[in-house]
Amino acid sequence: MSRTQQKIRSVQVAIENDFLHPWTIGELSRTILASRYLTIKPAEEVDKHRVGSLPSNRRSLSSLDINWKEHKQTLVLALSSNCHFCTASADFYRKLAEKKNETRFVAVFPQPVQVGKDYLVRLGITVDEVRQLDLNQLGVHGTPTLLFLDDTGMVTNSWTGLLSMDQEAEVMSKL
Repeated sequence: MSRTQQKIRSVQVAIENDFLHPWTIGELSRTILASRYLTIKPAEEVDKHRVGSLPSNRRSLSSLDINWKEHKQTLVLALSSNCHFCTASADFYRKLAEKKNETRFVAVFPQPVQVGKDYLVRLGITVDEVRQLDLNQLGVHGTPTLLFLDDTGMVTNSWTGLLSMDQEAEVMSKL
């Protein structure tokens, strides 16, 4: 059974058990589109930019309109209030907030600011600022995404998705 067939079957099982999350539908849609319109590469050829720690390509996030010089670095948490992996990462985000030192924490949501604030309060996550922005404007194509920016507003490191323990340790080491 191909990977696409496995994902389709898992959605069928979810439907049968009346347990279908919005992220499952999104994942299925991406899988179907990828299988129809993209050439699937073997794992060893897959671009490392898709998983885990991503090189920054030294891009700037001027769309956030932040005075970057106020802090040595900024951690942007690109989240969505309906993201299963964002919620599953809450313990890690609380640990980051406890250790943040001089790092500014900014949470960015595609939803309204109050929805983002309520979500963070419900999860017990403290940040310095909450903003609403189309995540595509940040170059973010999935949540959760963590972006470290220096005092010039340039991305120095980024991670996407549910992080492994090694990746979490890597993020913590950047604080």
